Amino acid sequence: MSRFVEVKFKGQRTGVYENKSNLSLKKGELVIVEAEKGIDLGRVNHFFDEVDTQDEMKKILRKATMEEMMQYRQKQINEEKALESCRGKVKKHRLNMQLVDCEYQFDGNKITFYFTSDQRVDFRELVKDLAAQYRTRIELRQIGVRDAAKRLGGYGVCGLKMCCTAWMREFTPISTQAAKDQNLPLNPNRLAGVCGRLKCCLMYERDFYNWATNKYPQLTKEIETEKGRGIIDRIDILKEEVIVKYDSGEVEVLPLSLVQEKYYHCNQECQRRENVENLKAETASN
Repeated sequence: MSRFVEVKFKGQRTGVYENKSNLSLKKGELVIVEAEKGIDLGRVNHFFDEVDTQDEMKKILRKATMEEMMQYRQKQINEEKALESCRGKVKKHRLNMQLVDCEYQFDGNKITFYFTSDQRVDFRELVKDLAAQYRTRIELRQIGVRDAAKRLGGYGVCGLKMCCTAWMREFTPISTQAAKDQNLPLNPNRLAGVCGRLKCCLMYERDFYNWATNKYPQLTKEIETEKGRGIIDRIDILKEEVIVKYDSGEVEVLPLSLVQEKYYHCNQECQRRENVENLKAETASN
């Protein structure tokens, strides 16, 4: 038996618990675990023999019973109702916040509302209203738009389940430089994911592209071919091709192997012209 078990809850929330009772568990089974001031119900997601932590871990108490599974279904219905009710109260208090999700602790000792906002929100009066209605502990948790997309789930433009929902455990910083490194057009509509931020998948092949581009001549580099003098206009890493544009406006596609063999470095004439231009520039600046 694995000593430690990762349990997944609603909205891709996970936690690692100690299987102190050596329960025989399978991935996907519903289990009852210790929670803050009570118990919670989640689904077995992964197993670990060791974990890197010195904190006291909460424990898996038992497998969920059939009755508890039925209670879990009712809890999902209650969450939808609570979310709709909270939206009405947000509107009533005129708060600048967008509710994303609602999660009941299984024993009902806590209800957590997740929301996004571009600023800090004073929701004290909202919490009072919710506490008076549900007679339990209320927590409002502000999350980012990427975390909101992860909680809600969905599908990307690729047609597959969003990576943050399917397998990603944490987000990494992403910048438009990742798109530039892959010669992608800097079109915000094409680069943005469901969350409105840059797609996580922009980082997946960045290292490969950075490695692969080292085999190619630099863009705008002058080369001489049988057709005359031209410049490197574009490169196609996947097809391993180099697109050369000549002074006449003609464009030629050459295989990378041919460019590496015959045309990669400027000939002496190209180098001479480059040196002359550099000398003129230095003379003009002085």
